[in-house]
Amino acid sequence: MSIRVIIAEDQAMVLGALAALLEIESDIEVVGQARDGQQALEMTGSLRPDVVLSDIEMPRMTGLELAAELKRLGTPVRVIILTTFARAGYLRRALESGVSGYLLKDSPSAQLANAVRRVHAGGRVIDPDLAAAAWTEPDPLTDRERQVLRLAAEGTAGADIADQLNLSEGTVRNYLSEAISKLGAANRTEAARIARQKGWL
Repeated sequence: MSIRVIIAEDQAMVLGALAALLEIESDIEVVGQARDGQQALEMTGSLRPDVVLSDIEMPRMTGLELAAELKRLGTPVRVIILTTFARAGYLRRALESGVSGYLLKDSPSAQLANAVRRVHAGGRVIDPDLAAAAWTEPDPLTDRERQVLRLAAEGTAGADIADQLNLSEGTVRNYLSEAISKLGAANRTEAARIARQKGWL
């Protein structure tokens, strides 16, 4: 029986290439192609894949948020993150979200199908150098601080952040100042830059 795969990737050309690459394999069937994390989540509910292969940075819902939500829902699907970001912070968050695989897009193409098979069989596939680095520098931000800092970095005003997250403006200011302090930054822009470099945002 074929391994059923959904691919989540916001770049159409990459999405098509990944699907074509996996469709060559006789034991793998690409049952869905999503352009963002939210669409992938909906597809997972209806198509019941064995494996979701997902990018990290996508509109509406990131790959890490998708993995965390699938874990929260108790969905048996296994998630592989495929990304250009060789950042230990991203890998650490991916593992905490229950991800079974973390591959870089510059990995040899033959590794992709093998990773799908290994993860489907209950194994884990993670870049070894990245795995070692993931535990050397822990992420200091809480989920709330990360949400607030991400919105602030996108230029969202404090009042709008408060509305979106159902918080008071004072609480938003507190989260921002905590994040800036933890990252040793001078302001929210620098804090966001540092957090992005580390893979914490």
